[in-house]
Amino acid sequence: MGLLDAFSLGPNKRDTVLQFLNFAMIVASALMIWKGLMVYTGSESPIVVVLSGSMLPGLQRGDLLFLTNDATDPIRVGEIVVFKISGRDIPIVHRVLKVHESLDGTVKFLTKGDNNTIDDRGLYAQGQLWLKQEDVVGRARGFIPYVGMLTIIMNAYPQLKFVLLGVLGLVVIFHKD
Repeated sequence: MGLLDAFSLGPNKRDTVLQFLNFAMIVASALMIWKGLMVYTGSESPIVVVLSGSMLPGLQRGDLLFLTNDATDPIRVGEIVVFKISGRDIPIVHRVLKVHESLDGTVKFLTKGDNNTIDDRGLYAQGQLWLKQEDVVGRARGFIPYVGMLTIIMNAYPQLKFVLLGVLGLVVIFHKD
């Protein structure tokens, strides 16, 4: 029995199929919006949450950052960048402290959290003293304060994440127009 046959089996089954399709459409739309933002911003992660207090007082834990990543625009001292270190899953949000341009045109830079006393060389991969453009996930272009606290709470309590997703799924499936 195909999907079209379910529409001829009565209103209850038809409503169930329609609610499931509605839920699938919401999930697909969210994924398309995320992928579209990735293409538009040039960043693998166009939105990130500040997870620590290393950028106080400028950025608080839980602030939601909007990122862009234009490789043709040179990185400048004072910019807030989000970067990944090989071997670490979570990106770091810190400010560019120094920029070093070699004679061959390669640009390297050093970062530091505003609330930290020393630069980030201790955070970089072993033997790495500078970051390169390929380490950058994006540059902060704006933020919304504290909106990311929900993400932090859900990461701290993974069970809550599944409960919330389950409740949202049930609401979408069983919601009657």
